[in-house]
Amino acid sequence: MAGAYCVTGASGYIGSWLIKSLLQRGYIVHATVRDPAKVLHFFSQWTGTDRLRLYQADLQVEGSFDEAVKGCNGVFHVAACMEFDIHVKENIDTYVQSNIINPAIKGILNLLKACLKSESVKRVVLTSSISTLTAKDSTGKWRPVVDESCQSLIDHVWNTKPSGWVYVLSKLLTEKAAFKFANENNIDLVSVITTTVGGPFLTPSVPSSIRVLLSPVTGDSKLFSILSAVNARMGSIALVHIEDICNAHIFLMENPRAEGPYICCASSCLMSELIDLLKQEHHSSSLHRIESEYQGPIPCEISSKKLRDLGFTYKHVIIEDIIHQTIATCVDCGFLPPPIAK
Repeated sequence: MAGAYCVTGASGYIGSWLIKSLLQRGYIVHATVRDPAKVLHFFSQWTGTDRLRLYQADLQVEGSFDEAVKGCNGVFHVAACMEFDIHVKENIDTYVQSNIINPAIKGILNLLKACLKSESVKRVVLTSSISTLTAKDSTGKWRPVVDESCQSLIDHVWNTKPSGWVYVLSKLLTEKAAFKFANENNIDLVSVITTTVGGPFLTPSVPSSIRVLLSPVTGDSKLFSILSAVNARMGSIALVHIEDICNAHIFLMENPRAEGPYICCASSCLMSELIDLLKQEHHSSSLHRIESEYQGPIPCEISSKKLRDLGFTYKHVIIEDIIHQTIATCVDCGFLPPPIAK
């Protein structure tokens, strides 16, 4: 009989697709959400829902996940705060305690405490973000290769506050706390450093990742500033297909040799190249306004070597295909108008 896995953040982009992937493989899935009504939309798109169990749980309530993780072989912690920017006057210590980040840290610790109580949970896979990494070294020079060791410095993020800094700081501090707790309590914790995710989606609204990716097309200045900040930090835009990111989560859950963080990046390209690809797929006046601004350096290699060396194989490695599927899905759901005829 196939095992059972718990997935937090079941109503999100990665969470909903991960559940689909697990059900297709024959697993029993314990899906957690704060509001079960938010996942009813997915039932017509998931197969094998007789093996799906829904649990109402809140990361801020200690003990809330005890029942959800009971009997599970592992836990996928996908849920995350998607707040990007706020205005603050506090110092970093006061900010961490009183705003968004402390609840995020409390949430992951509450989940890990639930895993400690369970005798069945063997591993926790945490969804991380490329936002926690930087292609620049301590002197500001570009690294030729970015790997899992190239983490952004917390003080630098706080002092510079680039676009999307709240999300970056939340991820950095949450994962630091998670690995510290896991190491102290002998919990097998692995993280997936997720690059910009594209492709189709199951959610009723367009996921934040896709909105950021397509901001050059939509002309959303706030989201484009986040994409630009990623480009400024990494020297390129790294992409992965939703199917591959979910396959990587499951691969790392199942592989006994997995440990620590893993970058999941199928391909990367310069911002100027991304804009050209978007223009080929979907003409937009917004693209014409920004395309000349981004010529950029030779991009650093966003290395997925650690994951590949473990034996993982990507299904979608051609950026043009990822972009095509992303835009086609957004046109079909009405988020984008049909492309203008060339």
